[in-house]
Amino acid sequence: MIELDVDARGVATLALARPEKHNALSQALIDDLTAVAARIAADPAIRVVVLTGQGASFCAGGDLGWMQDQMAGDAAAKRVAAQSLAQMLGAINTLPQPVIGRVQGNAFGGGVGMACVCDVAIAADHAKFGLTETKLGLIPATIGPYVLARMGEAMARRVFMSGRLFDAAEAVDLGVVAKAVPVAALDEAIEAEVAPYLQCAPDAVAAAKAFARTLGPVIDESVIARSIDALIAQWEGRSAKEGISAFFERRKPDWAVTSAS
Repeated sequence: MIELDVDARGVATLALARPEKHNALSQALIDDLTAVAARIAADPAIRVVVLTGQGASFCAGGDLGWMQDQMAGDAAAKRVAAQSLAQMLGAINTLPQPVIGRVQGNAFGGGVGMACVCDVAIAADHAKFGLTETKLGLIPATIGPYVLARMGEAMARRVFMSGRLFDAAEAVDLGVVAKAVPVAALDEAIEAEVAPYLQCAPDAVAAAKAFARTLGPVIDESVIARSIDALIAQWEGRSAKEGISAFFERRKPDWAVTSAS
């Protein structure tokens, strides 16, 4: 589900490895990411982490089969799944090493959240983005604290509820990514972000990152718990059942209105 490679400099490349599923977040992938984040955090030889995806997409968000399983479960099962997703995002967000997002393709839903837990992200200029949860009757809940921390409320409200797709240039404007470059220049741009860290004291980098988090929006256990509660409440409602059913039945949900001509 994931691949981790560490070069001689201590630069770790962590790749989501479900290209056939556009790196959608299944339970197995979520669990793998949480486990490998713990390994990275405990390894002083790793100085920088590059987070990327294999194949055409960076991360297509939540796996629809995984979502369907949550719909079939009771509230307790939904809570376990939501907590595992929140734990994974928190584990990446709090890594002591700097995390650089290499967004080589589309990022939807949880994929936007994955970009937002990176310290900096750079995208290929053809990539599309979207917080698409509301199209399924859901909300961007567990990723919400990280999206709001990255974009700020005013920017986030441009895309947080509409489900619309936006291009890499708008992702730069919104703060999701720092820059967008042609895909052929992506590795060079990533290396330009990596290289300065290799001239810095690793413990100072870790301390500076931890201190920066204390100065920004608070994402503590109470905030994460609220995000989990919000997701479960939406999962339990009629809209999520209709939205996910409509997706699998290849029809429009009953709230969708045809656009005016």
